Amino acid sequence: MKDTDIITIYNNSFGIAFKWKKTKHLDKIQLVFDRTGLYLNYKELVVFSKQITAALKRPSVCLSCKASNNCRSILLETPAEQITFAMSYKELNEMYELVQGTIFQLGLDRILQKNTITKQ
Repeated sequence: MKDTDIITIYNNSFGIAFKWKKTKHLDKIQLVFDRTGLYLNYKELVVFSKQITAALKRPSVCLSCKASNNCRSILLETPAEQITFAMSYKELNEMYELVQGTIFQLGLDRILQKNTITKQ
């Protein structure tokens, strides 16, 4: 994958969100993190954000544990009901930041695009 093949939407130390330049699915966002990729549309991304928030609200036995950053005891559901991730609290927070940053950037891009069209 070359940088020229993608349009980066958002990235952090945990992963990256981007769109492929050459694809028949222009509405899909590729999330890549920890050797995993999810290919989601905007609605699925919002659902995934809600699932992350719900997982963060569940009590974790690992928060008081010395291994809380390494223990992958939190199960994170995904928009694909057959896929669930086992994550640490730290990973879950990083995933939250990646997804929220992506949603924010997509919204900002949409607003800026509307303003550009309106001014023409």
